[in-house]
Amino acid sequence: MNRELIINVNPTEVSIALCEDKVLVELNKEQCQTGFAVGDIYLGRVRKIMPGLNAAFVNIGHEKDAFIHYLDLGANFESLQRVVDSRDANKRPVRVESMKLEPALAKEGRIGDHIKVGDTIMVQIAKEAISTKGPRLTADISLAGRNVVLVPFSNKVYVSTKIRSNAAKKRLRKVAQEVLPQNFGVIVRTAAADAEDIDIMQDILSLVERWNKAVGAMRKNEAPARLVSEMSRVNTIIRDSLNDTFSQILVDDETMHAEIKSYIRAIKPEMERMVKLYKGKVPIFDQYDVAKQIKSLFAKYVSLKRGAYLIIEHTEAMHVIDVNSGNRTKAEDDQEQTALEVNLAAAAEIARQLRLRDMGGIVIIDFIDLRKAQSRQILQQEMQKLMATDKAKHTILPLTKFGLMQITRQRVRPIAMAETSDVCPTCHGTGKVEPTILFEEKIEDQIQLLAERGCRYVNLRLSPYVAAYLRRGLWSLRLRWMFKYKLRIKITADQSVGMIDVSYLDKRGKSLLDIDNKG
Repeated sequence: MNRELIINVNPTEVSIALCEDKVLVELNKEQCQTGFAVGDIYLGRVRKIMPGLNAAFVNIGHEKDAFIHYLDLGANFESLQRVVDSRDANKRPVRVESMKLEPALAKEGRIGDHIKVGDTIMVQIAKEAISTKGPRLTADISLAGRNVVLVPFSNKVYVSTKIRSNAAKKRLRKVAQEVLPQNFGVIVRTAAADAEDIDIMQDILSLVERWNKAVGAMRKNEAPARLVSEMSRVNTIIRDSLNDTFSQILVDDETMHAEIKSYIRAIKPEMERMVKLYKGKVPIFDQYDVAKQIKSLFAKYVSLKRGAYLIIEHTEAMHVIDVNSGNRTKAEDDQEQTALEVNLAAAAEIARQLRLRDMGGIVIIDFIDLRKAQSRQILQQEMQKLMATDKAKHTILPLTKFGLMQITRQRVRPIAMAETSDVCPTCHGTGKVEPTILFEEKIEDQIQLLAERGCRYVNLRLSPYVAAYLRRGLWSLRLRWMFKYKLRIKITADQSVGMIDVSYLDKRGKSLLDIDNKG
């Protein structure tokens, strides 16, 4: 597999496209200076306790209060709170390495027994703000590195279950235990299996330093305040994904190019040469055929091979995907095989779309009915195989007797579809549309006004439908107006213009009115 990371930088956001064999599989967007990202650690102040939800709302500086559930406090909340409470100038600072850990929080309890309104707590963003909801928080703090995840207030070393070798697990545990301070634990990531011992040790020590930095910032700031920021989205993706399958990382901004090279030089120097600065005149996403694929993000219909297609519907409660065979035709005796072929092709595209659109929550897929249990089993196994590379937590349930498959998938950032909105070009957000019977009269009134002002040329820019209407017939409205008002009228059809919008322009393309007439 050939993987590429293509990065487009503009003043408001950074767009990061991950392509596998030239096919777009992930699209991430990082808004510049938004200040809230998964992994950031904050000092927050409890604003409201919700006993019915067993949760609390916390002010971390976001326009909407963040949400934390009792189960998100984590087993070591009392130990963390001791460190936070030591901010008081009259108290001696508590160091994690030397403190005696508090008993673990019970799995069943009430949040009001542990925090109250006005309390200051240290929290980490677990999920970005989505739609009308504020960020989701956790007090179970962890710091992610390339090879390990550091877990304060723990003395355990866990190794990724994807590392199968017992010898490798034993080596990694030994390496971690040699450098871990007291009361710090780690989760050894899959990437550590191929890493040198010294790299793993340096990773752990750098994460301990980041924790100390957060504690130091906590003592100097008042809530709400950000204590430690997660690295940029670009570097996070590189940290989690970089391996030998990458062929190149392309970026169209010099500053970002230097930042990425510096980061890769620190974690994997031999791969620094793959980072390239794009200097072409054509936009980078157009040059590498990413822009065209991005448009499919917002399409309701997704085409498959040989006429089959998907219909993707997004609702507040769930996402629904319908698989259709389209115009495929085969002999009656082969319907089961045809249905299986279409379903397998659809499964591959659905797995890609889930990652591409970052669809989370409940996803219901209506596959073409399969009569044989063996066919249903093949489809189930293929979907599990295709989703194995998806880093988001997910569960795939077997096909029901109605041919429905249910997938639950974690989402930590807003779905791409939710980010696209525009004002209606017809009513301009008012919800009112003027009767079209008066439309041509309004255009003629404006042309008469321009003629009375001495204008001898006007370019009407309107929608293709209206343009065709004004040109219709031998003695068209355009010709009638030209003879009646003794001025030349040019009609320009523009698909981006709303149905009842009209622009009155001169030969240089400038408006002949103070403001363009809106219908």
